[in-house]
Amino acid sequence: MTTATLTSKGQITIPADVRRALNVQTGDRVEFVQIKPGRFEILAATRSVRELKGMFGKAARTVSIEEMNRTIAERGATAGLRSKARAATRSGRAK
Repeated sequence: MTTATLTSKGQITIPADVRRALNVQTGDRVEFVQIKPGRFEILAATRSVRELKGMFGKAARTVSIEEMNRTIAERGATAGLRSKARAATRSGRAK
């Protein structure tokens, strides 16, 4: 069994054999996933974005970049208006 010691700052050094098995290197991220109370798994969080393809099934429809940009601009504009309205309400200017 491989062990590590917790420092006073709450840090541990992942032993070399565990790092090799997880295929993680300096700067990589790891995830701690609770599998039941008091028990966690450590997972390498170094997956490629390409691995996400298909995770949520096939898209209902294809959206063009132009449509995405238009929607972002529209939502951004309305979000700005909502934000200003909330600020005015808080300051007592809106009725």
